[in-house]
Amino acid sequence: MKALRLHRAFEAIWGTPRGWRGTVCSVNHSTLGIRLMVTAFAFFLIGGVLAMLIRAQLATPHSAFVGPEAYAQLFTMHGSIMMFLFAIPMFEGFAIYMLPKMLGTRDFAFPRLTAYGWWCYLFGGSMLLVAMLAGLAPDAGWFMYTPLSSKPYSPGINSDFWLLGITFVEISAIVTAVDIVVTILKMRAPGMSLDKMPLFAWYMLVTTMMMLVGFPPLILGSILLELERAFGWPFFDVTRGGDSLLWQHLFWLFGHPEVYIIFLPAAGAVSTILPVMARTAILGYGWIVGAVIALGFLSFGLWVHHMFTVGIPHMALAFFSAASTLVAIPTGVQIFAWLGTLWAGRPQMKMPMLYLIGFFIVFVMGGLTGVMVAVVPFDWQAHDSAFVTAHLHYVLFGGFVFPMLAAAYYWLAHFTGRQYQYRLGVSAFWLILIGFNLTFLQMHIVGLLGQARRIETYPAEIGWTAYNLVSSIGGFILAFGIGLFLIDILLQFFHAPKSKRNPWSAGTLEWGMTMPPPSYNIASIPHVEGREPLHDRPDLALSLARGEGYLGEPRNGWRETLAVGTSSGKLDHIVVLPGNTTLPIWTAAVTGSFFLLMLLKLYWLTPLPLLALVAMAWRWAWLLGRKEDVGALPIGHAQSAPTHAEVQDPPGWWGSIFLLTADGTFFVSLLFGYAFLWTVAPAWPPPQLFDGGVLSLVTGVGATALAVIGARVASRRLQRGNGAGGGMVLIGLVLLIAALSMAILGAPSPTEHAYNAVVAVLLAYAVFHAAIALLMQVFVVLRARAGFLSARRSAELRIAQLWTDYAAGSAAIVLLAIYVPALTA
Repeated sequence: MKALRLHRAFEAIWGTPRGWRGTVCSVNHSTLGIRLMVTAFAFFLIGGVLAMLIRAQLATPHSAFVGPEAYAQLFTMHGSIMMFLFAIPMFEGFAIYMLPKMLGTRDFAFPRLTAYGWWCYLFGGSMLLVAMLAGLAPDAGWFMYTPLSSKPYSPGINSDFWLLGITFVEISAIVTAVDIVVTILKMRAPGMSLDKMPLFAWYMLVTTMMMLVGFPPLILGSILLELERAFGWPFFDVTRGGDSLLWQHLFWLFGHPEVYIIFLPAAGAVSTILPVMARTAILGYGWIVGAVIALGFLSFGLWVHHMFTVGIPHMALAFFSAASTLVAIPTGVQIFAWLGTLWAGRPQMKMPMLYLIGFFIVFVMGGLTGVMVAVVPFDWQAHDSAFVTAHLHYVLFGGFVFPMLAAAYYWLAHFTGRQYQYRLGVSAFWLILIGFNLTFLQMHIVGLLGQARRIETYPAEIGWTAYNLVSSIGGFILAFGIGLFLIDILLQFFHAPKSKRNPWSAGTLEWGMTMPPPSYNIASIPHVEGREPLHDRPDLALSLARGEGYLGEPRNGWRETLAVGTSSGKLDHIVVLPGNTTLPIWTAAVTGSFFLLMLLKLYWLTPLPLLALVAMAWRWAWLLGRKEDVGALPIGHAQSAPTHAEVQDPPGWWGSIFLLTADGTFFVSLLFGYAFLWTVAPAWPPPQLFDGGVLSLVTGVGATALAVIGARVASRRLQRGNGAGGGMVLIGLVLLIAALSMAILGAPSPTEHAYNAVVAVLLAYAVFHAAIALLMQVFVVLRARAGFLSARRSAELRIAQLWTDYAAGSAAIVLLAIYVPALTA
């Protein structure tokens, strides 16, 4: 009876309203995770239909099924949908749904940010679908190589749809990555140190850190290309000091880590499912974690792997070829750990295991061809051929889709509350496995025979017809298999019997709750002693349902959960999460209106959504906090803890750290582009460098120092109980913005030369961040006057100080990068 009483009480606090109101205001991680997965799978089906149209065109020579313009749109949208709208959102949705359950917590660190990311993804993906339905789909390839995607060769708005829509979607990916990293590091069950985390959490931690470092270069490249297309700033125009290879560097700085960003979450699912299917513990936990971390680091040293044919110096070719081969080692460590687990256990051939076997077969073949294209002479022959298309699909379909299909069956009871009943899945598996290999095995051969990718037709006498026909037949068999899988899953929702708790006898926490789980996940939070808590304590699930863990009684209508030390897992503080709100959807809609105005070339209206975003962000932050100190509160087991508002490093502080990590990567990528053009592009440096004078430089750098010192003075005043006086920091930031604005006004026209354009972007970046810091400092001053800050409640001031330090530091680097070359010339 106590469990039922707790369920009703917690559901009243954590539940989502029914009807349309719940649809637009829910911030529950389970609801949002399911939405992401369902939408991503819908995009997968759309991308699959586009693939079938491509195979229909290539089935016979001289096919008139579609013309070259339509074919260009088909393969561009197919690649873009699968990479940006299916793979990443699918694993993000799965992580959003599953991670809190695995970690023994009740929700994500930033529920409203989770919802904002979902709405940005939905709106951004819808932009691309509208473009396709209107016949204006991007047609310059999912890689958008310049100069093909530049204005002279793509004069319509097709490429703008890609640049703006994908950037919108990438905002969703970045904020979700921040949310996941902070949740993994801080929102675990007490006692769950890093070495006791589920392997899936390790995989997601490395993956999201890679996203924070890997996605900003693409966002930067998209912004620069849109600026060139919209305003004529010549970053990639070789006639005005630009270089088209800069786009390739920025794109592949994202693009090659992207392969591992897609693979690693699926590998995390393999490492979770495989030991349960083998009925034994995973072999080499530490080795797997080390391999995942090594893979994350090595993946960023491989981007030139995709540029072997563009004229790279031989020393660089040798380095990147060796690095591309080296990355096979951590992948091999994981594969042998999985094989060793199977050898040590007693595998059971359930549906998840079938798809894991398919994963081993397909992914290993893709890895072997990956080693082949890592060898420069072979890559010169196979580059841009159908061989590379086949390799890519063996790696991504084998390394992502097969594990995710295994995950669908393994965690099916979480979503349906029912046992797996029908056997259609076996037939679907064989259709998918056979159809996939029929489709893409032939592509290796026809690619070696010379068939280029992205070409809509070929002559009959060249000898490629049979291979292409078999590939097309295989593609349709694969499509039937996916359709059968979908039917099988839908049948489980309506006709299968109810599932018991923990049907696989697994040891991880996500199985210690009712199926499907309630909105709050668990009625009380456990103390974890090992990697498989349900095996360590068979009665744990029932104990938690009775409220015998931490936070086992609702309090004040708060959505409470616990935060722990990042590495030790020791209990740190209580986190009180915000409830349901419509702020995320409205903020995403305002963000989308900015991109829509850019797309429609209504540039003079774009300041309006930016101002609205400032107002909504202000409202977003103002709703948090309280005006009194509450001290340490009881949490159960004779322990107490403070709330997050009264600690030095709450989740918001950690979120700022990782958001600034992504921001810093964006800035470093911009400086890389500046240095690349300076050393490689023709007509660099230009005859006239920007020269604002020594006085202007000293004024700007002095203003940054004043802002940094002022932020620390304000923090000390607050700690002494004298209020958060921010006069010095405000003066410093105002002076900094004035100095940077004067530099922008005195800079040469950015349309004349790429140097001028890069200088303008660097100065705009510095002004933008100085303005953010100024707004945050004004916000903190007003919050202090309203009573929200005290010596104990000082986290908001520390967060503002982080952003002020970053703004000052980046502005100083910008000023030095711009002024010093002119002063030393």
